[in-house]
Amino acid sequence: MKNFLKTFSVFFMVTLLVSCGNADDDVSMILNTGDGLGEGTEVDECLGLEEGELVLSIQDQYTTLPGKVSVFFKVSDTNGNPVPGLTADQFTIYEQGRNDDCFNTISTSESSARISPNSQIFSNNTLLVLDLSNSVLSSSLEELKLASTSFVDAVMPATTQESVKMAIYWFDGEDELHLLNELTPSKTELKDAIDGITDDISNDPSTDLYGAVIKSTDIASDLVKVSTADGKIGAASVVIFTDGTDQASRYTESAALKKVNEANANISFFSIGLGAEIDTEVLTAVGKTASVFATNKDELETTFRDISEKVSERANSFYLFEYCSPKRDGSGENNLAIQINTGSRQGAVQTKFSANGFTGGCE
Repeated sequence: MKNFLKTFSVFFMVTLLVSCGNADDDVSMILNTGDGLGEGTEVDECLGLEEGELVLSIQDQYTTLPGKVSVFFKVSDTNGNPVPGLTADQFTIYEQGRNDDCFNTISTSESSARISPNSQIFSNNTLLVLDLSNSVLSSSLEELKLASTSFVDAVMPATTQESVKMAIYWFDGEDELHLLNELTPSKTELKDAIDGITDDISNDPSTDLYGAVIKSTDIASDLVKVSTADGKIGAASVVIFTDGTDQASRYTESAALKKVNEANANISFFSIGLGAEIDTEVLTAVGKTASVFATNKDELETTFRDISEKVSERANSFYLFEYCSPKRDGSGENNLAIQINTGSRQGAVQTKFSANGFTGGCE
């Protein structure tokens, strides 16, 4: 893993072509790379682990008496794609105390290792931002409403969870990001708001795309800050749909892209473009996590579904891994390495924890 960090300093894009509807129509999805190790470090060479294909980026960690160690991290591959669906039996725990030359393997069964529900420390918010300028309202509103409803169904959990919320905004040519529905965990409320969109909702036929990018990024940034202030880890996804380019010229392209590129690392950006008038280069930069382009309105539901899968995968790639440590009070600071092995891919990360106050047992 000597070249591990170098791998993540290189950003590149892979283009996937997904067939949709008519064989002559292609939906183009562009994926971008991910983050580094977070608060973690590369594992010690004494473990003898080879460079892996998975990245464990530590977001937070803490201990709970009498002896529980909790590590919250997200998992991606070396291309930055999220890795959801991992189970506790795919993890191996290694500990190194002050008297150990190298790490000792800790049995996951004897240590009661588990993947715990992360809602206690993790909140995930999605902002769906819709272009409702005149071109959309006059030609593809019903298709957009159907696609947006499908997006809500796919992203929001079947059972309402306070830790998973979505808000819907829309923009036209005005210098305002209009609120369609405030942040809510209610899938029904969101779908009703979409159903209520009418073709006379906008009074300005222009398109303030760059303003929408800047304002929605600011909102997502505030949501992440609030989550962190409440003692949780917050992640957010900004999903922007448009069928054209910025016409209002209220803000510059460079200002919008600067806002995206300098945003908190736990904010993901997705873009959906429709038709021949979009600027794919700009939308790819705006949707730095993933971008999808549809050639006609009949492809909208498919493109929204493609993005909804990416949003859900990213949200479900955050894990709260917990186990009972055999270390006891007085052992000082200990090294901890966690390895994931799916059978075809593996990765590992290293961190430290204090066993101060640890006694027998674990809650």
